[in-house]
Amino acid sequence: MLTLGVNIDHVATIRQARRTVEPDPITAAVLAELGGANGITAHLREDRRHIQDRDVRLLRETVRTHLNLEMAATEEMVAIALNIKPDYVTLVPEKREEVTTEGGLDLVSSLVRLQDIVNRLQGADIPVSLFIDADEAQIQGAAKIGAKFIELHTGKYADAPNELKRQQELESLKLGCEQALGLGLRVNAGHGLTYGNVYPVACLPGMEELNIGHTIISRAVLVGMERAVREMKLAMRGE
Repeated sequence: MLTLGVNIDHVATIRQARRTVEPDPITAAVLAELGGANGITAHLREDRRHIQDRDVRLLRETVRTHLNLEMAATEEMVAIALNIKPDYVTLVPEKREEVTTEGGLDLVSSLVRLQDIVNRLQGADIPVSLFIDADEAQIQGAAKIGAKFIELHTGKYADAPNELKRQQELESLKLGCEQALGLGLRVNAGHGLTYGNVYPVACLPGMEELNIGHTIISRAVLVGMERAVREMKLAMRGE
């Protein structure tokens, strides 16, 4: 059954805009789970622009579904993950100047370094997911490294300028799913998915979990977190 991981980063973005204590992403995670979230995702960035170390510690203590820690492949983040022990880690590329993650990891050019990080995390019983584009070489790299999951970057699909391009990107995601499953990888997806575009991705055979944040938090500001999550679950089913 396809599941929903709710990314709570942008609850922390609102908090950090005033450097205050509210809204608390920990409370948001609790409400997301009450609304039907199957998991909670949080990205601890190197510059701490939204999620803070305190948040990750408290999420580990309070999340009752599963906690997915998104992070850059750095020694600092590996040490934090080994200490916190999230249910799994998603390695993502990270640039200080970007507004949001702009693309997938380049596994081909950093195979040895990422292999070491994946080995260390999975050696500590923390499954690793690699955030990559639906590219044959990158998917093969993920299998070679031995990651348990990949998360397909859906940004090109979400940002497609017309329906023809969107269908082309959807077909690439479908082929990526098929290739990954054939190599023994489990498949998640995320980035830029909204209530209006999520259903075709949700229908892809073999898709296990969608990680969605911005659109849910945007709606939650207006209608509340529980309702926003429930509505996304319905959208994933085409309802």
